[in-house]
Amino acid sequence: MTAVQETQQLAAAMIKEMRAVLASHGKAIRIMEVCGTHTVAIFRAGLRQILPEGIELVSGPGCPVCVTADDYIDAAIAYAGMADVIITTFGDMLKVPGTRSSLAAAQAQGADVRIVYTPLDALTIAAENPSKQVVFLAVGFETTAPTEAAAVLAAKAQGRGNFFLLSAQKLVPPVMRALLDGGETHVDGFLLPGHVAVVTGTDAFAFLAQDYHIPGVVGGFAPLEILRALHQIVRQIGAGEARIENAYESVVRRAGNPVARAAMERVYEPAAVRWRGLGMIPASGLSMREEYAAFDFARVRPLVIDVGGDGRHGCRCGEVLRGAIVPRDCALFGRACVPEHAIGPCMVSVEGTCAAWYKYGGGKFRYGA
Repeated sequence: MTAVQETQQLAAAMIKEMRAVLASHGKAIRIMEVCGTHTVAIFRAGLRQILPEGIELVSGPGCPVCVTADDYIDAAIAYAGMADVIITTFGDMLKVPGTRSSLAAAQAQGADVRIVYTPLDALTIAAENPSKQVVFLAVGFETTAPTEAAAVLAAKAQGRGNFFLLSAQKLVPPVMRALLDGGETHVDGFLLPGHVAVVTGTDAFAFLAQDYHIPGVVGGFAPLEILRALHQIVRQIGAGEARIENAYESVVRRAGNPVARAAMERVYEPAAVRWRGLGMIPASGLSMREEYAAFDFARVRPLVIDVGGDGRHGCRCGEVLRGAIVPRDCALFGRACVPEHAIGPCMVSVEGTCAAWYKYGGGKFRYGA
């Protein structure tokens, strides 16, 4: 038997068992994938089409660009307009719309906005431009926060006084709790984010089983890895159990990555932050500790930014991020809002749910998710 045949046989066996669980369970099973990379991988592999009828997948707030509030984007654009500032960012931030503009528009008007691949690249730019204030847009989850903390530590060690972060880091476990407490998001299980769990470990999600009796399984990103995680979730639900399991043992450990967490904890402390579509959530973000305040551009050069809503022209991205609706429920999806002319961030980011729906069939799937 070839490796491909073995994979097909294993997948078929898991799907058969899930179908049997559904038959005995008597109702649909709704599973949320929290990670944007999972969302894209599931669509790309066509997993929705092969899952048994009754397994419903819904995407959560796992796209860091998507959950970033408008006032942060507006602040970044305002800073970009200052003559002595260089904005550095990952590429998917360029086209994210703020209240009235975007970084791409600011760049087209002459602002110095540069795409980098790591925050350490921004530190190099700061060394090369000592007369400029170089700001890295620190947008992400636990996955990227350790490297951003490392860049701050390196800047301090080098005495690099013109390097800064504009922080919008967010933490995944608190937003999951907020989703469940909000009463609008109804799920039977969670496909937990593999990349985040590399840093946090699996214990960070224990509250799902303990406080809500909802199972969660950490999954990898290959099609068979995702299917295995979904299979384990369905099996728990069928047995009336709720545990946190690890189906990504090759890289995820129960304790996570202590070195990465130590760097985060040295530079940052938990803070209440705003999430698009979810509002202010306590202890769901990261703020630089007082010892490193000199590298926090929002404190070094404060701005007054109007904190308004994150909706625009009928965009329902916030509801998509909560799992309250799916992209095709938005009247703009695939019509006024397409990747080339995106109205909301869920269509801009490569990890955005709307972008994935549009790219992989326009949301023409058996289920609403």
